[in-house]
Amino acid sequence: MSTAIKCACPKCTCMVAEESAIVLQGKFFCSTSCSTGHANNEPCHGEGSCGCKCGE
Repeated sequence: MSTAIKCACPKCTCMVAEESAIVLQGKFFCSTSCSTGHANNEPCHGEGSCGCKCGE
């Protein structure tokens, strides 16, 4: 059974399963974009797919 946790990106509202998360410095992220701090202001899962505005 998987445990869902909130993405460590401060602006992200996504939940991510521990086994599918991107782990960086002990923090769990839902996407590469979130794990790199949205360097190019890219969204976490593609335009409008999850409702997050964390890449803005």
